[in-house]
Amino acid sequence: MTRDSARRDAGGMLAAGARRVGAFGARVASRDGVRSTRAATRRGRTWRWRARTTAARGATTRATARDDGVDARRCRGLNESGARLSNSGAESAETTPNGRGPVVYWCDRDRRLANNDALARAMELANARRAPLVVAVHAGRDLMGDGVGGARRAVFALEGLKELEGDLRRRGVETLTTTGDDAARGILETCARVDASAVVCDFTPLREGRAARRAVANVVGCPMIEVDAHNVVPAWVTSDKQEYAARTIRPKIHRNLAEFLTAPKVLGDLIAAPDSLTPSETDWDALIDEARRRGAHVPEVRGVKPGERAALAALLDPNEDCFLPQRLMLYGERNKPTTPRAVSRLSPYLNHGQLSPRRAAWEAAQLRGIVDDEAIDSYLEELIVRRELSDNFCLYNPHYDSLQGASQWAQDTLALHASDKREFVYDYGTLERANTHDELWNAAQKELYYFGRMHGFMRMYWAKKILEWTSSPEVALQTSIKLNDAYALDGLDPNGYVGCMWSIAGVHDQGWKERAVFGKVRYMNYAGCKRKFKIEEYVQRVDDEVKALLAR
Repeated sequence: MTRDSARRDAGGMLAAGARRVGAFGARVASRDGVRSTRAATRRGRTWRWRARTTAARGATTRATARDDGVDARRCRGLNESGARLSNSGAESAETTPNGRGPVVYWCDRDRRLANNDALARAMELANARRAPLVVAVHAGRDLMGDGVGGARRAVFALEGLKELEGDLRRRGVETLTTTGDDAARGILETCARVDASAVVCDFTPLREGRAARRAVANVVGCPMIEVDAHNVVPAWVTSDKQEYAARTIRPKIHRNLAEFLTAPKVLGDLIAAPDSLTPSETDWDALIDEARRRGAHVPEVRGVKPGERAALAALLDPNEDCFLPQRLMLYGERNKPTTPRAVSRLSPYLNHGQLSPRRAAWEAAQLRGIVDDEAIDSYLEELIVRRELSDNFCLYNPHYDSLQGASQWAQDTLALHASDKREFVYDYGTLERANTHDELWNAAQKELYYFGRMHGFMRMYWAKKILEWTSSPEVALQTSIKLNDAYALDGLDPNGYVGCMWSIAGVHDQGWKERAVFGKVRYMNYAGCKRKFKIEEYVQRVDDEVKALLAR
């Protein structure tokens, strides 16, 4: 397929897809209207109208302006010269240097070639300047296995980066890797070494990443631009403040979906690509071996292949028991741990930036008429609204992993009941080893400990029982976050922090009937789970999987 034909096909996909995206917004708005007051119903009707008109307008403009490049609203400057470049939307005499070095893309959160707007924007800048493109990677504590996630997270990420470097080199793009505890220092070393003319980085809402980006932007001496390649609707476009709940962020996301949920793009060619590159400086196999050694405290998991190709196969390849369309058809059963195939299993790839959430959402939206609309809408709600609500919380709340970040009502009620008598109190080691009195909780922890995953419904029960079985709400939150970050392949992530905060501190929730220990925070118990699914079936499946793993 030629590049022109690929672009024409993408334009046609966009026009059809925008209509489907608009239909999703209308259905959810309508459902909200049924649940709410008459005024909310009127808003639902407005949403249905707005979704259709926005989708049609987006389809027309985007389909006819397919080569406009990365949407400027995804980009923002991190220093003064970066702001000028970002606001101009294109190169100008003021922003184009003469005789300077390559454009540097700092690849951190979004580690993939396809559907990566940060990489695409860096490519655009490099081509406008007729300059080379260099991808900078920094392997800090987490990637070297020294972090809480050990080898489990580190090797998964490094294997993906090894694959990515090979793909980049085939396009004439060099990758330079630095190591050490200070990410900002490593990236600045790369920028100084190549005499960078501009820096593009991907977006993260987490404090360590934001601090590192500020440190680089303040010193680098050239324009620095941040691109949100992780959210379907860029975080700063959706909202400029912390949103209270899904119901407040949902309409803000929906009104932008038709414009931002666009067809997958074909990455352009690098104009200044050299005829050949010098051999790679990065010995990925040595880094991976070192991460395994340093990270032995949390070993790798088997059965989850890392990398962008594996991510796309998990999404679309029927030979790999892919999510789309086969298992999406089961999505109505996703809240039953006894139906494990009803969940997407894509979270590790989204977490490590090896799969674009926008690509997953786009592909799901193309299945109207093949898969039940309710299944598609439910998946898009989880993938877009709930996930982007987590990014919003972490971006605008500096205490996203502390009780200080909870609403005042939750802080007050937890403090009031902090001294309530607990029937069981477990320390970290007992919880880590899944050695409690509750076989259901133990099964969930075993999934996390041995396989790096936990069923979504069980994550809620798991965290709420930690609140019930530890000495204080503060200890409960610290324990749940530490266990999740240590053993989950999708740990160290806004979704993980917000999931623990929702379960323990009522974030994005409301007050419920007051009871011991929990106060007004939503309660879950064993009996409720028993009514929802067959506990013994779930426990037996997990035990059988663990036995099979240990027997290998």
